[in-house]
Amino acid sequence: MRRTAPFKGVRAKQKRLSPVDRRKEFVVKATEFFAEEGFGGGTRDLARRLGVTQPLLYRYFPSKDDLIKEVYRTVYLEPLDTGWEKLLTDRARPVRVRLREFYDAYTNVIFDRKWLRIYLYSGLKGLDINRWYVDMVRDKILTRIIRECRHAAGLPLQSKPSAAELELAWVFHGGIFYYGVRKYIYESPALEDKEQMISDALDAFLAGYERVFGTTIESRRAPMEAVG
Repeated sequence: MRRTAPFKGVRAKQKRLSPVDRRKEFVVKATEFFAEEGFGGGTRDLARRLGVTQPLLYRYFPSKDDLIKEVYRTVYLEPLDTGWEKLLTDRARPVRVRLREFYDAYTNVIFDRKWLRIYLYSGLKGLDINRWYVDMVRDKILTRIIRECRHAAGLPLQSKPSAAELELAWVFHGGIFYYGVRKYIYESPALEDKEQMISDALDAFLAGYERVFGTTIESRRAPMEAVG
């Protein structure tokens, strides 16, 4: 018996997604779209990529900015495990051990071609997504690291880090970040052992921090102690 071929106009029946699952699917595919095309692509092209109509996309995300914010939340904020905050501030463990563990986990998230491309694209376009993330790194990560370094070095704790302390922390953090850019975006030669890179960067940062800021603070104390 000859089998009858299905009509060309009949499409295979697709599984109907719930609104929550449909929204998640849109965010996943939008993330891939932005990583490949940057943020210059319009919602019409994005809807075509998603295989839906533009009005349907707008039912879930009233504007492109709303969609970008959701991509930021799911790609940049959700992976930042809340346990990392406790890890950084657990003074029962040496600060170097904590920072080593933190940066191992942190780089497991950000050393991803899609993640890095979106971050770089947003920076070039001057979008808020980039500024939001920079502010988050400064306030939630680097500020905590500085406080823990001050504590480990026996230095007075301050409510806010100094501008010089933040710059040193940015140089350290940015060096680790740029390792990922060189390896996963530029595909240029880089030390294959990521853990060794982090370990070496930590040694340089911690030694440099105590040498620079410990010496500075001690020199400020000296005149006061002499007077006494």
